[in-house]
Amino acid sequence: MTIFDSVILGTIEGFTEFLPISSTGHLIVASKFLGIDQTSVTKAYEVIIQFAAILAVIANYKEKFTLKHINLWTKVFLAFLPIGVVGFLLSHQINELFSINIVATMFIVGGIIFLLVEKFYIPQEKNLIDDIENVSIKQSLWIGFAQVFALIPGTSRAGSTIIGGLLVGLSRKASAEFSFLLAFPVMGAVSAYDLLKHYHEFSSANTEALAIGFIVAFIVAYLTIKLFLKFLENFTFVAFGIYRIVFGVILLLVE
Repeated sequence: MTIFDSVILGTIEGFTEFLPISSTGHLIVASKFLGIDQTSVTKAYEVIIQFAAILAVIANYKEKFTLKHINLWTKVFLAFLPIGVVGFLLSHQINELFSINIVATMFIVGGIIFLLVEKFYIPQEKNLIDDIENVSIKQSLWIGFAQVFALIPGTSRAGSTIIGGLLVGLSRKASAEFSFLLAFPVMGAVSAYDLLKHYHEFSSANTEALAIGFIVAFIVAYLTIKLFLKFLENFTFVAFGIYRIVFGVILLLVE
């Protein structure tokens, strides 16, 4: 992997991880476009840039990572359990789903769902939860069940959890913020597993490329989280729904 490849993939990971547009789907497409084979060394690189994205969450919400917020983290952990269990039990079957056609199809399906949810989402008529500290255990579990759909490539972890949040009565902002915090245990577990599985590959990887990819992914993810919340102050998720549909159709046409 070259420095150029590292910068491109680090940017894509940082920008797409917390937006409802599937980071995995974009990384698969970008890797294919750049001619990067999905080797164990490439997997080791992905572990590094995912870890950078995790640190971006901590940097943005460092005040939440204290014992004072143990109640919030209890609910975040409960939301993590469904995908943790299903992902562990069906890991082999999930790996077999990775293909451009499936990614493209789920981009389109996810886009349509976003447009439908936004069509019937009328915040003025609801007593919405705007503070993630007030999310109930029941709501967190429903968001966790929604997140299971993210195991299908192209669905988007952020997208499925945000949709789950909207459907159970969270505001757009709260849905996005709960999704950010939920990324911590999910991505932490995935990164830890992949690190144990591919740790020996780091010795043969381009250290400079790994370092640059890490820095780029962290900076882009950190800024994306802040800009995304600003975006939601004035706009809906309709633009993301349209983007998903257009991107999915293009993938099907060029495949």
